Amino acid sequence: MPSDTLTAAAPPRQRRLATVRPAQRSASPIYRDLRNDILSMRRRPGEPIAEARIAEAYGVSRTPVHEAVLRLADEGLIDVFPQSGTYVALIPIAALPEAGVIRKALEEATVRMAAARATASHVARLRAALEGQRELCAADDRDGFHEADESFHALLADIAGFPGFWALVRQVKVQVDRCRRLTLPVPGQMAKVIAEHEAIVDAIAAHDQEASVLALGAHLDGLGLTIDDLRAVAPLCFTDRPAGAGRQTLPWF
Repeated sequence: MPSDTLTAAAPPRQRRLATVRPAQRSASPIYRDLRNDILSMRRRPGEPIAEARIAEAYGVSRTPVHEAVLRLADEGLIDVFPQSGTYVALIPIAALPEAGVIRKALEEATVRMAAARATASHVARLRAALEGQRELCAADDRDGFHEADESFHALLADIAGFPGFWALVRQVKVQVDRCRRLTLPVPGQMAKVIAEHEAIVDAIAAHDQEASVLALGAHLDGLGLTIDDLRAVAPLCFTDRPAGAGRQTLPWF
């Protein structure tokens, strides 16, 4: 029987899988791992991306690696320079304020609805998340704390009934996430974040929508840094500073 006949006769899910090229399927874990490495700053801005070496490490051809690289280039996380090389993108300073404004607008709506809808079991889950953050802080587990922070905000969106809001926030804040990883070593930073999270949870537990929005705003605004602060931490990681802009305060979301 011809192969196209076999494909047509297969169940719908098998037909969909049959239309996906092997290179596309093998590109997914490479994309995921590279993206995680870039967002966590394990791969620093400006670091070269050696596609041949990555292909060898994964035991694949360069095709899926190149596909993963192109996806990350579309997200602004990798720069591809023809005839020159491929590098982890520098963090574009100019893109950070807009990302912060979008995140704040979405999360304000999220906590307002969470405060209106939260049940006792929802509040218990939030309290448990806070306890997990305290344990990670005590262990000085910065990577784990970052993931716990992400999970906390995702949980707020779930409780609000708007899980898609957090998916949107994650898309717009990729460059901000890279910056945030530079601040976790600051003494007291994780404990400060936990205290701010606790204020949000207390407001939600009290079903106080306005207080929840205020607590969230204090959390996001309280993480403000300036462009000069960021450049002082890692001067080679950033680009696109407006000429003559001077010292600018960024919403550190």
